Amino acid sequence: MLKQFLNLKLSQKLSPQQIQLMKLIQLPTQAFEQRLKEELFENPALESGKEEESYEKDEFDNNDDYDDYEGTENIETEINIDEYLSNDETPDYKLQANNYSDDDDDRESPLAESISFHQDLINQLNTFILTDEQRSIAEFLVGSIDDDGYLRRNVQDIVDDMAFTQAIYTDEKTVEKIVHIIHELEPSGVGARDLQECLLLQLKHKTPTEYVELAIDLLENQFDAFTKKHYDKLLQKYEITQEKLKKAIEEIEKLNPKPGGSFDSSSRVVEQIVPDFAIRIVDGELELTLNGRNAPTLHVSKDYQEMLQTYKDSRDKSHSQKDAVQFIKQKLDSAKWFIDAIRQRQETLFVTMNAIMHLQQDYFLDGEETKLKPMILKDVADMIGLDVSTVSRVANSKYVDTPYGTKLIKEFFSESMKNDQGEDVSTLEIKKILKNIIEEEDKSKPLPDDQLAEILGEKGYPIARRTIAKYRDLLDIPVARMRKKI
Repeated sequence: MLKQFLNLKLSQKLSPQQIQLMKLIQLPTQAFEQRLKEELFENPALESGKEEESYEKDEFDNNDDYDDYEGTENIETEINIDEYLSNDETPDYKLQANNYSDDDDDRESPLAESISFHQDLINQLNTFILTDEQRSIAEFLVGSIDDDGYLRRNVQDIVDDMAFTQAIYTDEKTVEKIVHIIHELEPSGVGARDLQECLLLQLKHKTPTEYVELAIDLLENQFDAFTKKHYDKLLQKYEITQEKLKKAIEEIEKLNPKPGGSFDSSSRVVEQIVPDFAIRIVDGELELTLNGRNAPTLHVSKDYQEMLQTYKDSRDKSHSQKDAVQFIKQKLDSAKWFIDAIRQRQETLFVTMNAIMHLQQDYFLDGEETKLKPMILKDVADMIGLDVSTVSRVANSKYVDTPYGTKLIKEFFSESMKNDQGEDVSTLEIKKILKNIIEEEDKSKPLPDDQLAEILGEKGYPIARRTIAKYRDLLDIPVARMRKKI
C-alpha cells in the first residue's frame, strides 16, 4: 500500500565560494602557501605579483557592439564582459599599514641528510658475523621494533609471521638467539619486550658498581615493589640504609624508558611551525601583525582580459569562439572569487586574533599564565560578529609568535570557575597554581588529591577532590604515591 506524505524542510546550503573561504580560513600559513601554488597552477587567469601595466576604467566603453549578432542573445545575458575588464581586480591586501611583519621572508632551514632509526639498526648488524638466514631473521626483527625501541610481539607470533609473509621457516629458539643479538645494538635497551627488560639491558651495559648491582637486583626480583614505590618494604628486604637505596634508584632514574626516542631527532620528520601572527609590545602597547606570507599580491591575468576584449570587438563570432569565451569567463570568475576569498581570509584572521589579543591583554603584556582570563569561542565570536565555527577554524590551526614563545591559539581558551569571592577565574589559572603546588611539595611526602583540594580552597579556589584528579591527569601528573622520592 502506497502512502504519500508532505514534509516541509528548511535547510541552508553553503555556496561553493563560502565553502572555499571556510577551507582557506582553516589553513595555517604553510598549508595556505601550498594551496595558493595549486590555484596559480590550475587557473591561468590568476597571476601573482604586481601588474606591469594597468587598464584605465574608461578605456572600454559600455556599449555592446555585438548585441544584434545572431545567436548571441543567451551569451550576452549571462556574461557582462565589461565587468571583467576593470582595473579593480588587484585588491589592496594591506588591512592597515603595519599589519604585516617586515621580516616575513621565507626562512627555510635545510635538513642534513640522515638515516632512519631502523636503518641505523640494520647497519649495526653488519658488525656481526651472521648467516644469510640469521641476517634475514635479524632484519625482520628490526622491522618489528616500534619507534620507542620495543619489540612488543611474542616470539611465536614472529615465527608464524615470518613463515607466512617471508617464507622464512625457523623456530622459537633460533629467533630468541637473534633477539639477544638485537639487544647488543645501540641505543642500549633497544629490542626489549617490556619496560623491565629495557631497564635491565641498560643497567647490564653500565660499568658494574655497588649501586648498579643493587639496581639490577631490584629490577629482577622486586620490580613490582619498586614501581609502586614501596620503599619501606625494600629497605627491610635488603637491610640497607636509605642512602644506599636512594643511590640505586638514581641509577635507574638515569635510564631511558624509550630508547628509540633517543635516536638523533634529525632522522625524524619534524613539522616546522610557521607563526601565522606576531604580537609585540611597543611602548607599553600591544601590536599585532599578520605574517606577510598570508598576504600574497594577486591579480586577474591581463592576457585573459585582452582575450575577452578581443572577443567583444569581433564581428564574426563562431561557435568555437563562443565556447572559448565561456571558458575565459569561467577562469576569470574563479580568479576573482579566489582573490576575494583571500582578502576575506586575511580580514577574518586579523580581526579574530585582534579580539583574542584584547581579551587576553593582561597575559600578553607580561606572560604570566595565571592572568589568562576565562574565554570561550562564543566570547570572541560575539565580539567580532562572526560564527563560532569560523573562530574555531582560526583558533584550532593557527600559531602566534609572542614575547614568551610561539603558542597555539586554542591554548588561550578556557572555561571559567568561581573563586570564593564569586569572581570568574580561568581553569588555566587553577591548573597553573595546582602545578606549582605539586612542584613545591615535599617529595618524600607528596600531597594526595584531598590535601591538594584543601590547599587550593585556602587560596580561594573551592574545588572538589575529583576535579583535582581530573586537572592532574590533564597535566600528566601521577598520583601522590608515584611522585614519592626518598
